This record gives sequence, C-alpha cells and structure tokens, in this order.
Amino acid sequence: MSGKPILHYCDARGRMESIRWLLAAVGVEFEERLLQTKDDLTKLRKSGTLLFQQVPMVEIDGMKMVQTRAILSYIAGKYNLYGKDLKERVLIDMYVEAIMDVNDLFITHEILLGDERKQQFATIVDKVTNRYFPVFEKVLKDHGQDFLVGNQLSRADVQLLEVILMVEEGKPDILAKFPLLQSFKARISNIPTIKKFLQPGSQRKQPIPEKNIDQVMKIFS
Repeated sequence: MSGKPILHYCDARGRMESIRWLLAAVGVEFEERLLQTKDDLTKLRKSGTLLFQQVPMVEIDGMKMVQTRAILSYIAGKYNLYGKDLKERVLIDMYVEAIMDVNDLFITHEILLGDERKQQFATIVDKVTNRYFPVFEKVLKDHGQDFLVGNQLSRADVQLLEVILMVEEGKPDILAKFPLLQSFKARISNIPTIKKFLQPGSQRKQPIPEKNIDQVMKIFS
C-alpha cells in the first residue's frame, strides 16, 4: 500500500485544489483517485468511507479525512505551515478565511456558463480589488517581512498565491495597483516546490472548459 496521500475528487479544481496546493508546497507527492461518473461517487458513498457522504476526501496517516477546512488545517499543522504559536495561528486563520471567501466565489464561477460566468467573475474582480487585496497589501507593508505571518511560509501565503493566479487568468493586470502583492507573487512562486507545481504537467488543475461542465456536474447531481 502506498504511503502517499490519496485524494478522492473529480478532475477539477473545486474544493480539492487548495489541498493539492498545500501538499505540493511542502513537497509531498500524492495520488488521485478521480471520480469520472456519478456511479464512482455512489460506490464511494456506499463504501462507508465518506463521513458526510461528500468529497473531497483525503486518505492520509491512516485516516479518511473529509471537510476541506479540516483537511487543510491538518496538512498545515503536520507540515509546519501554521505559525509558531497561537497568535500567529489566529492571524493565519483570519487571512485564510478571507482567502477562502474568494475561493468559494471561484468554485461557483467554475460551473457557470456564458453571461452568468462573466458576471460572477466581475463580482470576484470587484471584491478582490476593493476589499481583499488592499488588506493584504497593507498586511505586507505593516509586517515588513517576506511572508504574511511571522518570518516563514504558512498556509496563508500558499492559498493567497493560489487565488492571485486564478484571478490573473481572467484579468492579468489585477495586481497593477498592488506593488507589494506583485513582489509577494514573484517571491512565493519561486519557492522550488511551488515553482515545480506551477510547471506544465503537474497535478495542478486548469479551469473547466465550458464544454465539460455538464460532465462534471453529472457526477454530483
């Protein structure tokens, strides 16, 4: 039996992508058991391994873990991405919760079509430009370090980079007014493990083409 974590999800970003990012950032290789059809999900549910009958599910350290935030917290704690003390941890949690607000918008955006998809992306751009990115720009300025919290990489850094790159896919100049976030993006992107994950052929997922959305939705319908 492989010692690698096993990730159960479909071939899409969704709620699994941040988990892929954290594992990649700490250099942990993982396997994926991709759900191709609704029957695949049904079999997984009937096996009794899905505590709340839903994915993502990650097999790691003898556990079959569900609930995205719980999985991310476990990985962050296990691989030293969660700060050095309780005060750093609560800052990381605050930043991550804001980042995941944006990520939740992207999860919806990924399965929309046509004008609805464009409208959702416009909402994302408005919120990151006026609410979220100004805060992170100020955090970097006030903190004066290479990272958002403390002086080492945390899950907040990894998850912020993930969101920045997703927004840039639709609006490449989104960081034009945020010079510190530009530097942050370049710095975190060049961490060797993350740089590797950003290369073509990695397990990082691309946006679902509109023509494939129905196929993905049928798995969960």
